[in-house]
Amino acid sequence: MHITRYTDYSLRVLIYLAINTGQLSTINEIAKSYAISKNHLMKIVQQLNLQGYLLATRGKNGGLKLNRPANEINIGSLVRAIEDNNKLVECFGDNNQCVITPSCQLKRIFSEAQESFFKTLDSYTLQDLLGNKQQRALSELLAITVK
Repeated sequence: MHITRYTDYSLRVLIYLAINTGQLSTINEIAKSYAISKNHLMKIVQQLNLQGYLLATRGKNGGLKLNRPANEINIGSLVRAIEDNNKLVECFGDNNQCVITPSCQLKRIFSEAQESFFKTLDSYTLQDLLGNKQQRALSELLAITVK
């Protein structure tokens, strides 16, 4: 299973917000902490806001925060929502042109593998990504001052 950069960055945004609880974060702060494009993050934040993972408040005193506790954000559900259009092989898509599809077992096997992948992710939450002892280290790496 290939996870797109979009999903990777989505997870990073949520990790940042989960560490920076109790205060609002900005896209600029997150982009700077990860050294990634602000413009790319704007699209990601918009989607995460629409899907209810975070709250985005506009204006001078605006910013971003998680919409629910980190232990209520399931990683499998998040990745499924974001990777919905990412097909492992051509026969998973609507525009399948593969001539061997009627006799090939690839789709069945890859489907089983993909379900295993998601089943594993389903057993984790955003809180699990923070770890018990790593939160302080993550805060330091991301230059977040936890209040």
